[in-house]
Amino acid sequence: MAKFSGRTGYVGASTAIAGINQWSMDYAVDMLETTDFSVSGVGAFIPGVYRASGAFSGYKDGAPRGLGTVSTIDLWLIESASAAVPSSEAKVWKASAYISGIHPTTNFDGIVSYAYDYQVTGAVTVPVS
Repeated sequence: MAKFSGRTGYVGASTAIAGINQWSMDYAVDMLETTDFSVSGVGAFIPGVYRASGAFSGYKDGAPRGLGTVSTIDLWLIESASAAVPSSEAKVWKASAYISGIHPTTNFDGIVSYAYDYQVTGAVTVPVS
């Protein structure tokens, strides 16, 4: 079984969003019930709308990204420890998304971090390997 480490990654708009050290995505499909008399009491379903959303976070390095329509970002969520933006898209989740939430945080030791929520708009390109 192949194993990958996530020592590198990239989340960006026209350029990388600096300071990011974690990302996650929830990718799901709505399951639409099509149960009728022909299935003899067993539920039947078909796939409906695909949806993706998630979050990324890291240390503050520059101004925070804005919310809403001016903040469409191109997500390159990379699963490998190779280059930050690989020439091969084999281990990359790609999508366009809106930033839907920003959560700034600071601690007593003075490290400021940002967490962002995003909502994907359009299709998601899934890694091929």
